[in-house]
Amino acid sequence: MSMKQTPMSPNKHTSNGSASVLPLENAFSDSLAMLNSEKAVEELIQQPILHGIDEHLIEFAEALRTVAKALRQAAEGKASAQAEASEWKRKYELERTHNLQLENKAMPSEKHLDENGRVVHLTNKPLLSDGAVEKSDRCCGEHGICSHQVLRDGEHDHDASVVPNKMTRKASFKLSWCCKGEKSDQKKHDIVSFEKGNITTAERSSKQISLKWESPPQTVLILTKPNSTAVRILCSELVRWLKEQKSLNIVVEPRVRTELLTESSYYQFVQTWENDKEIMSLHSKVDLVVTLGGDGTVLWAASMFKGPVPPVVPFSLGSLGFMTPFYSERYKEYLDSILRGPISITLRHRLQCHVIRDSAKSDLDSEEPILVLNEVTIDRGISSFLTNLECYCDNSFVTCVQGDGLILSTTSGSTAYSLAAGGSMVHPQVPGILFTPICPHSLSFRPLILPEYVTIRVQVPFNSRGHAWASFDGKDRKKLAPGDALVCSMATWPVPTACQADSTSDFLRSIHEGLHWNLRKTQSFDGPRET
Repeated sequence: MSMKQTPMSPNKHTSNGSASVLPLENAFSDSLAMLNSEKAVEELIQQPILHGIDEHLIEFAEALRTVAKALRQAAEGKASAQAEASEWKRKYELERTHNLQLENKAMPSEKHLDENGRVVHLTNKPLLSDGAVEKSDRCCGEHGICSHQVLRDGEHDHDASVVPNKMTRKASFKLSWCCKGEKSDQKKHDIVSFEKGNITTAERSSKQISLKWESPPQTVLILTKPNSTAVRILCSELVRWLKEQKSLNIVVEPRVRTELLTESSYYQFVQTWENDKEIMSLHSKVDLVVTLGGDGTVLWAASMFKGPVPPVVPFSLGSLGFMTPFYSERYKEYLDSILRGPISITLRHRLQCHVIRDSAKSDLDSEEPILVLNEVTIDRGISSFLTNLECYCDNSFVTCVQGDGLILSTTSGSTAYSLAAGGSMVHPQVPGILFTPICPHSLSFRPLILPEYVTIRVQVPFNSRGHAWASFDGKDRKKLAPGDALVCSMATWPVPTACQADSTSDFLRSIHEGLHWNLRKTQSFDGPRET
């Protein structure tokens, strides 16, 4: 013991910075102590890990897992609450719009409500005559859908400067359910009947919809595909014919008006708009929209109307025309029949999308809603990581998308990006939302078709490795950071497009001619036969 205790004092002394010199025998004792210390360290390393430390590590790991589970449950609860709040907001807005419409009917015709609910007097607003108003009121609820029920949102206090005063009033029309050209008295909601405890489905109300003008159209909006010589020539011919033969007011884009005036000063009568505020009031002035181009031109026309949309007549001058059934060579024949009426139309549903940031205090604190006619796409952008998206349908968890992204599509958009990603082709009048993954990292992830009344919430989780990007009908790209969410539901205002024959015939013709659907040589008749 004395051998071990003797060198301890010099070691402590030296560690304290003392400058004293060690004796020779102490140096020898110090080397022996160092040798014993190395042996003790080796023995310590070779000893097994203490069970107490191992148990503490296991308890710590279990605690971390418990915390992670609690955080995930809290995130799911937050997403569920936000989805529920978004649905209540949508119902509140619909109810508010309906109440404003009822109040507007009860008020005198020269008074309307502004955005704050106050009564304002309109001086330059074109009004319907008393007889037309009474006739319009009588048509409500008589086995049909009136123009003011489908294509008006009750907000009439827009600036009337978009067109001159010679544009007197907007044409009215009535929609009715038809079957093979015959009018049906079937009401929209009479689908299921209950007799003697039995549930029976009545005749379906989703028949062909027919539009009949109650007053002649007076104003036509013409939208064209840019940078096309053929479209520019047809547009000038169409404008001249509508003015000279039909005496209609013509409204075009500022770019098109400049092109027409460059061609000839004859087109001075053509009208246009100057700012976004005038675009917002187009639906209260325009009776009919004519598009010259492809499906992209129809999408552009739909994006101009944030609320009600006038009937659209799409002429095919593009590459693929799933929504453009009319041939441009026969525009006089088609437009003459459409202006005379009645015509068959397809009500193409749109999606209303809200982006809710993680910093938002509630779902009511969202960005401006965006309407899409085809689809909204959430993808990984330029990131090399898989996108990670948590999806909810109303208050129910659907799945976590791990792949290149997700497509939420309307049935009109089922022949667009969703089709390329493996989704099904759906008739445009089938009310539903297509849920189509993009290259999912799973063999069992198949596309879904959800009912039109649900609200879908797609959220980027906090543990996502990268951002996601949302695009709306191929434009208006927005970045979604972890914690951000995209909420989608069916919009109130559809896009009514005119049919050449009827909705089903036009749809089948478009997939036959545009996609060559199931095009195959017929099997030879001279092969082996059953005996």
